[in-house]
Amino acid sequence: MNDQTRLFLKRRFMEYYSGHPVMGPPGLAQREWGFLFYDDVPDKSRPVQMHRHKSFNSIGELNDYLRSTGPQHAYHSAAYYQYPQAPTMLEKKWLGADLVFDLDADHLPNPPKSYSGMLEMVKREIIRLIDEFLMDDLGFSEKDMDIVFSGGRGYHVHVRDERVKALKSPERREIVDYILGTGLNSDRIFTRATKIVEGFKGQKTTGVWQINGFDDNRQGYGWSLRVARYISDKLADIGRLEDKEAKKVLKKYQLDSKQAGDLLAISRSPAELNKIKEGRLEIKGNLKGFFKNMLDGTITEFKVDVAGKTDEPVTADIKRLIRLPGSIHGGTSFRVVPLTRKQLETFNPLEDAIIFGDEPVRVLVLRPQEVEVKGNIWRVSEGVGRLPESVAMFLMCRGYAEYEP
Repeated sequence: MNDQTRLFLKRRFMEYYSGHPVMGPPGLAQREWGFLFYDDVPDKSRPVQMHRHKSFNSIGELNDYLRSTGPQHAYHSAAYYQYPQAPTMLEKKWLGADLVFDLDADHLPNPPKSYSGMLEMVKREIIRLIDEFLMDDLGFSEKDMDIVFSGGRGYHVHVRDERVKALKSPERREIVDYILGTGLNSDRIFTRATKIVEGFKGQKTTGVWQINGFDDNRQGYGWSLRVARYISDKLADIGRLEDKEAKKVLKKYQLDSKQAGDLLAISRSPAELNKIKEGRLEIKGNLKGFFKNMLDGTITEFKVDVAGKTDEPVTADIKRLIRLPGSIHGGTSFRVVPLTRKQLETFNPLEDAIIFGDEPVRVLVLRPQEVEVKGNIWRVSEGVGRLPESVAMFLMCRGYAEYEP
């Protein structure tokens, strides 16, 4: 990015902030703040300098700062500090932190190649994280969480429930492990139970397998419910196959011929499949290989990968800075958009997060690109030309174009 491009982007960001003040997070004065600026010329010998250890006493101070500096990126701490401006973490005196989840398209297995496809996939995943794990399993309320489009390729969820504020990194890591299904053991999920059956010579008892985590009314919860749903659905798929092919598939799960035959009969009985969804397997024999395969399949299908590519996910890092809602993402020129759960349903980042307009801007495109904004796909060629500002800003922020006065 050359100097004239940096100056143009900085000026436009300053103009945007002048007319669009941010709201700021709760506990603003107790947050540490960090910024990256267009004035910092990149040095190949070291990474770009993050200007941090800043603090603001009011939302007015913060907005004045944004208007006067037009930062490329703006961040605040997930943590609350007694002295947020102090130069070391020890001197800041940590008081607690929000529980933050960061879900990015980079975290997901086999994301679509198109930008719009990635954004749609990651939105489905953040909805699952919120609805199935944070609200259903962990019991957080929507009123205690803020949902934010990151301005790039993902979403953040800030949980501000007082019960999690004091949690340290190990406890937060356990929450991540739960969402990832880390440490789930088939020996804990599946247990032997006793069933009374009517036989030729009267009643007798027999040992059967059941799924833990269901109450007396057969209401399941958490991973146990997911395991039951997965097994029922997987067996239903197998039941639709021809006998020979179905038994071939079942034997891959370390089952003998009788067990495969029993499971095939269950797979073709809606009543038996429904029992499994209620946690009642009622299957005999040594099925540990089958259970391990079913548990592994459940984890792969239902986990939400909030850990990302690093060993320490954002959720477990009690000192991490997170992008400021309402600010501009300097890598895209898109707005970092705060959302309600209802708004998330229909939110389209490539329309609703675009903040620059259609005024033509002259740029030098460095290589051919395809850009989708505001419902249009722009296929731009290498060379100098005029593009709508929304497209030009995206290309410049991504490093695909330079400003041409």
